[in-house]
Amino acid sequence: MNITREEANVLMRQWVSSESLRKHMYAVEAAMRAYAEKHNANKELWGITGLLHDFDYEKFPEYDSVAKTGHPFKGVGHLQTLGVAPEITDAILGHALYSGVPRVSDMAKVLFACDELCGFIVAVARMKPDGMQTLQSSSVIKKLKDKKFAEKVSREDIDRGVIELGISKEDHIDFVILSLRPISAELGLSGKKE
Repeated sequence: MNITREEANVLMRQWVSSESLRKHMYAVEAAMRAYAEKHNANKELWGITGLLHDFDYEKFPEYDSVAKTGHPFKGVGHLQTLGVAPEITDAILGHALYSGVPRVSDMAKVLFACDELCGFIVAVARMKPDGMQTLQSSSVIKKLKDKKFAEKVSREDIDRGVIELGISKEDHIDFVILSLRPISAELGLSGKKE
């Protein structure tokens, strides 16, 4: 690995001004670190991948999968010029179905499985007076059935991610909730007046 977490965070903050997008990337980073520990994998590598997975989205939200332009192609191209490890760039490409890059590594599969789910869990936690503190998978599963709630979140991607991980949806949701609780204050989800 040739990019540190500090360097990745500086890069992300240079490219992203949206506080909500930054918080999303911190949430995915936390989930990735937790899953890395579960897989006895490199927490720094997995965390950096989560932190950088959407860093080009704000600048290049439109994509062309044939021309390979826009998100995540632009960001990955920049990371490649910096010499960032292919394991990171392949996982970032793989989190976008339209990239055509298969998710082969555990890290790539976990990134895909955590991306949409983190966004959805944060949306559900925002509805609760105590934020993340008592959030349970049952509440998240119930809200997933409500197609109008956080309608931009792809339920199909969440389901596909769970299948690729080979675990139950409830277990995956519980795991991600637990991984986000330690950073709930940074995400604005501690339930306290911030």
